[in-house]
Amino acid sequence: MHHLTLKCRFLFSMAFFMIVVLQSCQKEVHINLAGSPPAVVVDGAIETKLPPYVFLTSSISFFSTIDLTTLQNSFIHGANVQVSDGSKTITLKEYSFDTGVNNKFYVYTVDTSNLANIMLGQVDKSYTLTITYNGKTYTSVTKIPNPKGVDSIWFDVPAITNSRTPVNARQLFVNYVDPDTLGNFVRYFTSRNGDQFFPSGIFSDELVNGKRVDNIGLFAGYNPTIDAKGDSLSYFYPGDTVVLKWCEIDKKVYTFWNTAEFAASAAGNPFASPINVQSNVSNGALGVWAGYGSIDTTVILH
Repeated sequence: MHHLTLKCRFLFSMAFFMIVVLQSCQKEVHINLAGSPPAVVVDGAIETKLPPYVFLTSSISFFSTIDLTTLQNSFIHGANVQVSDGSKTITLKEYSFDTGVNNKFYVYTVDTSNLANIMLGQVDKSYTLTITYNGKTYTSVTKIPNPKGVDSIWFDVPAITNSRTPVNARQLFVNYVDPDTLGNFVRYFTSRNGDQFFPSGIFSDELVNGKRVDNIGLFAGYNPTIDAKGDSLSYFYPGDTVVLKWCEIDKKVYTFWNTAEFAASAAGNPFASPINVQSNVSNGALGVWAGYGSIDTTVILH
């Protein structure tokens, strides 16, 4: 469940932003900020040939200490979570799983004990998420677009290096021919040597609609909450078996991830323009319900 790492990345980015802001103060200023009620945060997805899943949490105060215990305590339990494809509606069941560090995380997904409750993502279908919790209802609709994968894929020396880039580091490159219909959006993930998929980037065809784009440099995804050496972890190395997951997404999902990644990358930068992360969930909820039309391509770096 690679999307869980995105939640952690955003939360830890916020913590980093707090530290930078506090350290940059030159004189002590006392400000009383009015508290606001916690919002429902949705991190859900349905992918081609895979069942839907939804992480439900409450938003965390800006000044809270963010650690695994804080995250565990933020999970929302007992919500009614349903997914409909227009002809069939299923109710998701809440499961817990151990993180391996004396904490539990929780996810809503299909009830595996009820075969009638199984739903797998299909291309060109729209899926409606309905969450009822604490007397309020939150909804979102996403579509799994029909994916058009990359046309060729290979490894080469990184396009840009610095003194910290290992000499045997290699970057993944692809050629891609964009369909001639405007409005194609891509989010890609990578996995190496059987590890989980980590997000690596997003694209829009706004400037390249219907064109062939050659030598697109792709970076390796990794868990930034555990690993800090991005200069080496953003690349691949001889012996790696790499799976590229190339996913078509709809415009609202693209907008969410585009604004979320911009906000995370700008954290702590006093010159960055403020940006609101644009959720695609109704009624004041934060987060995203995302459909992914995915194509996996495996390549070995010799």
